[in-house]
Amino acid sequence: MSSPKHERTGPDGVGAVPYLPLSSASDVPGDQSIGRLVGDATQHISTLVRAEMELAKSELVGEVKKGLKGAVFFLIALTVFLYSTFFLFFFAAEGLAQWLRYRWIAFGIVFVLMLIVAGVAGFLGYRKVKKFKAPERTIASVKETAAALKPQRAPEAGVATRD
Repeated sequence: MSSPKHERTGPDGVGAVPYLPLSSASDVPGDQSIGRLVGDATQHISTLVRAEMELAKSELVGEVKKGLKGAVFFLIALTVFLYSTFFLFFFAAEGLAQWLRYRWIAFGIVFVLMLIVAGVAGFLGYRKVKKFKAPERTIASVKETAAALKPQRAPEAGVATRD
């Protein structure tokens, strides 16, 4: 961050956000050297970049929190829906039992249908997962970067090198 005199605490009390002072009490126009002006400009640009990054970070954190709250409600809805399907299957089995002579045959049919649906969904999921591949370009890029960052040893004095 910048110096403590160039920081302000946010309205929510979370951390300090750097800012650029518009004027200083000690500034006298035309009384500063070029080097001092360049130094101040560099410091102000650095502070400005940090402030922009801090602003982006705080905005993203807020949006992620909103998204997580929404996801919690979706998970609750999904859980209730999944538990309610239990009653749907009982309803289907009881409806079949009205047409068939024995209740156990109706419940058996519903059970077998559920197994078939689960098997088909599992098979389709397996086919999709099997198509996953390693991120080959990323792995190659990381290997190249690691090779470039390794220190290169100079050839030994008595060994001839080929060009």
